[in-house]
Amino acid sequence: MARFRLELGPVPLHHQVYLDLKAALDEGEWVPGSQLPPERELARRYGCSLITVRRALDELSREKRLQRSRGKGTFVLQPRIERPLDGAMSFTEEMQRRGLDPQTRLLVARPEAASEIVAAALDVEPGSPSLYLERLRLANGTPLLLEMVHLPAERFPGLLASDLEHNSLYEILTTRYGTPVTRVREALEPVQLSAREARLLDLRPRALALLVEGIAYDDAGRPVEFGRTFVRGDRTRYYIERVVVRAQERVA
Repeated sequence: MARFRLELGPVPLHHQVYLDLKAALDEGEWVPGSQLPPERELARRYGCSLITVRRALDELSREKRLQRSRGKGTFVLQPRIERPLDGAMSFTEEMQRRGLDPQTRLLVARPEAASEIVAAALDVEPGSPSLYLERLRLANGTPLLLEMVHLPAERFPGLLASDLEHNSLYEILTTRYGTPVTRVREALEPVQLSAREARLLDLRPRALALLVEGIAYDDAGRPVEFGRTFVRGDRTRYYIERVVVRAQERVA
């Protein structure tokens, strides 16, 4: 017996099936890691053809909600975490707001001479002393972000002795050094991960990820941080919300 009656009209049948399956996933009818019923059973559930079911499953696969394996079946993936591109909250605050347990693992914390790229970003001379931090950010034990950060060493003496696993870096810069970060300029691009980056993010070598590269500035407009963050695309999705102003509204 069909779960509900598909309706002929402007909404294609496969999209109606997609919407209902998506709602069922959101409501937890099938949990991450579980297997969906066979396609023929889903076709009976909706009273439609196999082609209609397959097109709906294809849409959910493209959205990374499902993984389809030939000969094995269709499995539910962990839902991706949506993050605002212009969000002001820290990673820890965002994860806590979503009811997830945020964790930070400090992988590297060392002084080093600034390369030409780092020096240009931080507006210092090449070879100047800098600090390099590498942190893995996790939610419920799953790695999501790999952060690689450079800071000018002369401005932040003793920073490497701080607890960088349980405290916000920006909060430390504000409270200990009187240097609040007030502006960040970032660029995003898809990249292939190296073997080490992929291993840390629990992905296969050369997997695709999103690289967020940016410079953070203090209230005087001076650069205080140059960062490169590798983001798991299968678990994270960024979005931006903008106000659309129409031509007639601009001249009114």
